[in-house]
Parts: sequence; structure tokens; C-alpha cells
Amino acid sequence: MSERIPVRADVSAENKWSIEDIYASDELWEKDLVKAAEYVDKIENYRGKLRESGKSLLEYFRLDDELTLLFDSLINYAQRKGDEDTRVAKYQDMCGRMEMLLVKISGASAFVVPEILEISDESMEQFFKDCPELELYRKALDRIRHRRAHILSENEERLMALAGEMLGTPETIFSMFNDADLKFPDAVDKDGNLHQVTHESYIPLVQSPDRVLRKSAFEGLYHTYEGFKNSSAVMLSAQVKTLVFSARARKYQSTLEMSLDRNEVDTRVYHSLIEAVHDNMGLMHRYVKLRKKALGLSELHAYDLYTPIVDGVEDNVPYEQAKREVCEALAPLGEDYLKIFREGLENGWIDVLENEGKRSGAYSAGAKVHPFVLLNYKNTLNWEFTLAHEMGHAIHSYLSNKNQPTVYSDYVIFVAEVASTCNESLLMQYLLKNTSDKKRKAFLVNYFLEQFRTTLYRQTMFAEFELMINEKVERGETLTAENLCEMYHKLNVDYYGEDLIVDSELDMEWARIPHFYYDYYVYQYATGFSAAVALSRRILDKGESAVKDYIGFLSGGCSADPITLLRGAGVDMTGKNAVNEALKLFGSLLDEMGELLK
Repeated sequence: MSERIPVRADVSAENKWSIEDIYASDELWEKDLVKAAEYVDKIENYRGKLRESGKSLLEYFRLDDELTLLFDSLINYAQRKGDEDTRVAKYQDMCGRMEMLLVKISGASAFVVPEILEISDESMEQFFKDCPELELYRKALDRIRHRRAHILSENEERLMALAGEMLGTPETIFSMFNDADLKFPDAVDKDGNLHQVTHESYIPLVQSPDRVLRKSAFEGLYHTYEGFKNSSAVMLSAQVKTLVFSARARKYQSTLEMSLDRNEVDTRVYHSLIEAVHDNMGLMHRYVKLRKKALGLSELHAYDLYTPIVDGVEDNVPYEQAKREVCEALAPLGEDYLKIFREGLENGWIDVLENEGKRSGAYSAGAKVHPFVLLNYKNTLNWEFTLAHEMGHAIHSYLSNKNQPTVYSDYVIFVAEVASTCNESLLMQYLLKNTSDKKRKAFLVNYFLEQFRTTLYRQTMFAEFELMINEKVERGETLTAENLCEMYHKLNVDYYGEDLIVDSELDMEWARIPHFYYDYYVYQYATGFSAAVALSRRILDKGESAVKDYIGFLSGGCSADPITLLRGAGVDMTGKNAVNEALKLFGSLLDEMGELLK
């Protein structure tokens, strides 16, 4: 039997984040929640006054900044504490009360956008002249007024706000089901030993050279999901229906248009990504064929996709080694960047290890006090890259918070995955450069190939699936376990080609992907990966000038639209070019891998 997962109390302090940097106690959080509730009346005091003068408008925006900062602390404390152990009812209750207050505040402020939209262009310009300090908020006001066609009347906005908590329920239900309630049977290896299967242990298990263990973990996990397939279908269907409701209520043509409009991204970017990947699907089929041949298998199954295709290379990266190597890999970004990185490692930004009930996966939450990074670290190369990835997010948040006023400090989702993936690309190129052993180099090239498979191809497949299920509901059709599995099966066949046996178990993978509850999030992993590959190569090739551009991008928050911010860093994300260039590198890596395997 493998080592069991510890309870939270048994995890050492140096492996926990410093949540006390936000609040020293739950009681202090409660006091701020009471303070936040007072803003309902403060907001109401501005009803009917926003159209009067630039001074009133400025006062309201400053009030909104105060509330934003207050909720930054309230949200991060409650959610981070809840994620430490999702079974603790106290923090579920705190999150619930906080969300109810957010709904109440949202309802109280329902008049704000309609009143701003009623201000004529001439009057707005006069406001800026009369109150020069209002210029700080010009971009924010322009964004509101740009979406005039999708803003409702005050009463309708109030109803939408009241529906906010209900519309978030499918994601909450899925999270509780997936993270707190769902349990998987132990996997059995070729010698009959048992291995605990969790969300975090699953990938290491299917990376094992023991094919019996890989298959056992794979079947146990997906048979468990299959046992709840109808409930899972209802959860996902409910999520899509909430998006369709919101899109139609706000007069968008589709849920895709609504989602991308929030980030000032044209829907053509989404479709261009899918088209570019389909144009290069032959490269993925070639990789699958290479993997099948390298593993010496007559049949390649989904549980064979993660195991390294190079034997005899130890995949053991303790956390201390990972910290050292990632720091060295990021040296091209300059000493100022490294100083922030070391600050995060040494001063309570990171919650390192898995414990019972802890939220699965990894993330970075960009709190104002400092970012908080959740890991469930295992001693593998994959988790070394995860450390680099999440600290990329964290430093992006840190620099945006430091350099932008509150109103522009939170960068949009479209650029969120660029900084994280750029760190991964720099780490990979560092490891390849510092590896002379042919077998080790082949192992690393395969890992890089896997990043293309899992981040560019697989996330685009997820994006295509998400678009398909949304369009299906928009046409008035029903999502069932059967047609979800059918759609997902066909996509796997299309993306992986004839050399992969698409087992029926894999048809249930849609049921375990939390990102399908994040409203068109996954495509940005693929676009972000493409941009990050270009940025990392530019940094290594051009040095200081490219680093300056890149740090400017990281410090930009949402002070400009994401396409403009990336263009300032040296990458143009319009059209297919960035994706095609990234996949050209994928093709050259396939050539290199072929030579290394000879």
C-alpha cells in the first residue's frame, strides 16, 4: 500500500501558505463582512446622482475601489481557507454568506450602469473637463459605454443581480461533488499492490511504466464517473443553460460572443484557433504514431498517453530541486523578476502539499496583500513545471497590482495563461540546454511534445467541445449523458487519429473537467501557450529589450485591451500566425525526437 494522504493538521507550517497575512483570525474576517454590508446603503446614496456631475461620478468610482479592496480580502480569505479542506462546513458557510452579500451589493448597484449610459457624450466630456481627476476612470467608463447594447434597464439589472447566486450554483454543485464527495477505488499494480487514486495521484499513476497499474487507475477513475453519468450530464447541462439564459437576457448572439466580449476579444480568435489546430492535425496524428512505435505497443490506449516513451530516466524532482531549477531557468527575466520569485518561495505565498479534503489541482489567486498559490506537489517533472506555471500567474498579479490603480489592476482571462506558460517554456529550454545525456534529452523533448499535446491540442479539443455543447443548447436541443459521450468520442477520434484506441471509458472524460464550468476558459490555454512560446524565444534571442517589453506587459493589468497589451510585448495574436508558428516548433520537435530515438 502506498503512503496515505495526510490530514491538514499534519502538514508542516513551511509547506502552508500564510493566510494570516490577510486576516489573523476568523473574527477579523467577520468584522470586515459587517463593514462590507454597510456599502449597500452607501451605494444607494448615489442613486440618481451619477448623471449630475463629474464629481459625483468620481466619488462613486472611488467608493467602488474601496469595496473592491475590501472584498479582495474577504473573498481570498474565505475561499483559500475553504480550499485547505473542502469538507469544513464553517468556511463553506463563510463563502455562502459572502456570496449572498455580493448579490445584495450587486442588486443595490443595479442603477449604476444604466445611469452612466444615460449620460450624453457631450455631458461626459464636460464631466472630464470639470473634474480632471475623473480622467483616471475614462477607460473604465468607455468600456461600460461600449457595451451599451447589452446593458438592461435598472429593474432588469436588479433581477439579473438577484439571479447571480443561482446562476453560479452548477459550478458549486460540481465542485462539492468532484472535490469533496467523489471517491475512487484503489488501483492495482502488476504485483497486486494497491495505490490510492485521487485527483492528484491519477496523473502520476498513468505515467507509471507499469501498464497494469495505468489501466487499473484509468478504468477505476472513469468507471466511477460512469456511475454518476446522468447526474454529471444534468450538472453540465445546467451550467450551459445558465450561460444561454444570460446571453439571451443581455441580447448577445451567442454565449461565445458574451464570454469573449467581457475580455474585449473578437469571436474570430476562438474560431481561428480551432481552424489552425485542424489545419495541423496531421502533426498530432504523427506524434501518436511515434508514441505507439516507441512504446512497442500493438495497440495504444488513452492510459498509454502520459507514460514517458523513454526508458531508464528517473522522473524524480523533489520540491527543493524544483525551486532551484525554476529560479535558474527564469534568470533571463532579470534580477528584479527573480527577487519577486524568491519572495514568493520564502514568505508564505505557496501551499505546497496535498492533504485530505484539499482542493485538487493547482492555481494562483492574485490577492492584493500578495498572491496565494495552491499546489498539491508530487516529486515529478510535471509538478516542477506546475510550480513555474503558477508562479508566472502570481508574479503577473503582483506586478499588475503594484503598477496599476485598483480599477485596472485585474488582468483579463485572455492574457492570464501567457505569463504562466512563458515560465514553462523558459524552464524547458533551460533544461534542454543543460542536458548532455541523449536519453535525458529525449525524455525532456517528449515532455515538451506532451505540453503541445495537452495544452495546445487537448485544450483546443476541450474548447471545441464546449462550443459544441453551447451551440446544441442554443438550438433548443438537450444534453444527455449519451450524446455528450458521443460528441466527446468523435472529437478524440478526430484529434488523435487512427493509432489511438478510443476506449469507452474515455468518453466520460467530459464529466471530470472543472473548466467546463468556467465559461469558455480553456481556449485561452492554447492561445496563451502559442503567445508564450513566441515570447520566451524573443526573450532568449533579444535579451534586455524584450524583457523590458515583457515586464511592461506583466505590469499592464487591464489598462488596455489584451490584444494591444500582447502586441506591446512583441506578439500579434490576430489570425492564425502565432498558433501556426508554435505548431511549426512542434513539428521540428517531432523530427528531433525521431532522431533521438534511433
